Amino acid sequence: MKSPELLNSLLKINSIKINLKNPFNWASGWKSPIYFDNRISLSYPKIRSEITERLKEIIKENYKDVDSIAGVATAGIPQGALVSSELELPFSYVRSKPKSHGMKNLIEGRLEKNKNIILIEDLISTGGSSIKAVEAIRDAGSNVLAVLSIFNYGFNVSTENFNKIKCNAESIFYYRDLLEVALANKYISENELVKLKSWRENPGKWK
Repeated sequence: MKSPELLNSLLKINSIKINLKNPFNWASGWKSPIYFDNRISLSYPKIRSEITERLKEIIKENYKDVDSIAGVATAGIPQGALVSSELELPFSYVRSKPKSHGMKNLIEGRLEKNKNIILIEDLISTGGSSIKAVEAIRDAGSNVLAVLSIFNYGFNVSTENFNKIKCNAESIFYYRDLLEVALANKYISENELVKLKSWRENPGKWK
């Protein structure tokens, strides 16, 4: 794992919340003891810059033929814009649904055809919103090299979903990294570690 200090910083500022007693409700209906709020990290310049640097490193190491950066609305927009600025590349973003007025755009900004795009997302759970964005860019005539995110829960369903559409997905941090850093820095106990692993194995039936 690269940058355990950065992950610890996200825990310190409460950008990543762990609460086994009062789990968070997801839109899917799942109850989760983890809640990741990337928007909080945007208020901390040093942490924000470190996240941008890690995403930039992944792109430079693995996706040298990138032509443009796109963000997944809404949480992927600010980090996507920061990454594109660092790389001096064009930026656009993909809405969850077309705008209801004006030009009724699904993709905002200038996205030219036949370009190689990196999509930036804040986190990946099932991969649903990211995959919709990938399909929107493909429909617009461009190629998505990969979806990059800050955090990934590593659910099998997300791996299967990305495999189905033949798209790479990479993240700075994964769930296993979070548990390792949280335990090492005493955010959780050994007993809580067991419960958090249990949730990860079957979130839909976890109590």
